[in-house]
Amino acid sequence: MAPAPQLPTLSETIITDASSENNNVTITRKIYTRVRVATKSDLSHIYQLFYQIHVYHNYTHLYKATESSLANLLFKENPLPLFYGPSILILEVSPTPFKEAKNTTNGGFKPVLTTFDLKFPVVEGQVEEFRSKYDDKSDVYIAGYVFFYANYSCFNDKPGLYLESLYLRESYRKLGMGKLLFGTVSSIAANNGFVSLEEIVAVWNKKAYDLYVNMGLEIFDEFRYGKLHGENLQKYAHKNGGN
Repeated sequence: MAPAPQLPTLSETIITDASSENNNVTITRKIYTRVRVATKSDLSHIYQLFYQIHVYHNYTHLYKATESSLANLLFKENPLPLFYGPSILILEVSPTPFKEAKNTTNGGFKPVLTTFDLKFPVVEGQVEEFRSKYDDKSDVYIAGYVFFYANYSCFNDKPGLYLESLYLRESYRKLGMGKLLFGTVSSIAANNGFVSLEEIVAVWNKKAYDLYVNMGLEIFDEFRYGKLHGENLQKYAHKNGGN
């Protein structure tokens, strides 16, 4: 796997313009981002983002999650060690700089702060729906997420990470933020003793496909993705040890 990219550092001296009109916020010149571990305060936003990725893939008929079921999945009272169980990094954006985190949080992950130069204005059209609830900074909006967890193979003596999904809301695409999220998860894998980062790549999504390949992801043509689910899975219920 290629080395994780070096992320740009935050400059506190740059002023970014933002205007608000009709419940929209338009960000020009520069946009500031923070990547952090999701907390229970993000639950409603995670639910909405998961729904949006189902819309993107035309899978809304398969979306069965509720906020309660997601809470049980993602925020258990006795969770596995960080990044071994279901893990979500939230990408937040703001027209003004974030403060540097003084200490690491959530078991050792320090939020990643980055600045992007904008070639065109970015409009946040759902200000109240996606305003972050994480801290007291009021001009922060949820732009996307990446969802991953540890996986295991008999071919390795250590776990890897499996990237289940990476999603950006429409306003925040084509800015380099997908690269930021993928690079952050790659850095987590490389810096914490995981042997690989794996994911399923949709061949029809050429922009995403090319991004991952350009960042070092190797595509194996000799393998095909298989899935046993729905009625075909339920045929095995109560057989050979089923409950």
